[in-house]
Amino acid sequence: MSQPSSPIKTRYPGRDSIVIDSLDINEKEGGRSDPSSVALLEMELEDGPRKQDYLDVEKQAGDGSRPRDKVRSSRARLTLWMTLNTVATVAIVFTNKAIFEDPSFRQSQVAFATFHLLITALTLYILSRPFISLFVPSPTRLRPMLPLATAMCLNVIFQNLSLTYSSITFYQIARILFTPMVALINYLFYQKSIPRNAAYTLLPMCLGVFVISYYEPKSTHHPEAEQTSMLSVILALTSVSIGSVYTVWIASYQRKYEMNGFQLLYNQAPIGGVMLMVLIPWTDRLPSVRTAPVDKWVMILFSGGLAALINLSQFFIIAGAGAVSSTVMGHVKTCAIVALGWIISRRPVTDRSALGVIIAITSIVV
Repeated sequence: MSQPSSPIKTRYPGRDSIVIDSLDINEKEGGRSDPSSVALLEMELEDGPRKQDYLDVEKQAGDGSRPRDKVRSSRARLTLWMTLNTVATVAIVFTNKAIFEDPSFRQSQVAFATFHLLITALTLYILSRPFISLFVPSPTRLRPMLPLATAMCLNVIFQNLSLTYSSITFYQIARILFTPMVALINYLFYQKSIPRNAAYTLLPMCLGVFVISYYEPKSTHHPEAEQTSMLSVILALTSVSIGSVYTVWIASYQRKYEMNGFQLLYNQAPIGGVMLMVLIPWTDRLPSVRTAPVDKWVMILFSGGLAALINLSQFFIIAGAGAVSSTVMGHVKTCAIVALGWIISRRPVTDRSALGVIIAITSIVV
């Protein structure tokens, strides 16, 4: 196996990982994960050819070696990228939900996942080219990547299934379980523990998800409110379980092959896309181009564009955002998706599921 040919890497204290493709930042030192999208990837924060510019601006801002307007300009660009990432992450959840509400597209889960993986692969390929050079590819052999690519495919598909058969609010709240699930897997299989106080903060998360999982399928207060069945709960928990294993594997692969998150995704995304493409004839019922609504095809293209924007914005956010900013951005995404999902479903505040939502949201914000 060829050795990675990446530039010198610098680890940033307090900012250890990031979630990509409807991706949120996850800090291991006090932060909490907020994966909300279609394809999850935990990424080790390592230096890239152009990322250091942002760090240099921040470092030199205090000693006055650079003009204040240069510092303000850098911060304005970072704010712009963080805003675009937040808006795109929220938008992709609601866009995908709207796509899957059409019965003709609901049976095309594998094809939709294939489309997103190939969009991700194409985006990373373009960003790695010499004329952009946001990261240096680190090719590796096919065989070692197959297990991780398989886990990624299952993760994407079950995320989409969970979104398809759940309310958006329940879908997003259930994903809060990623943090305690990853902590549990690391403790059981890798003997990695977290501070006791941090462990205590995970209990309200689990309680909130349990409450909404119990009441959500029984919610009948509003006839037009979107209902969640026990199938939705099973799919959501399965999605979280697979996604948690996939997240832990990513960290293991990064250590073993000395790759950063972008290099790892660069290797596995095209493999996953091809694997799923082979399954489409046996698993999906593709909608007819002539009979399917035109607006759904537009939404699919829009969803792919959002995925590309999310991937691109992560490069600049990794370099410029601190731990606090990244955590706040993750909380904003979760709260925005949950609040908008509740409003769109037209549920009353007195719905008993609201108790679980309040407990879960409070546990990640406080």
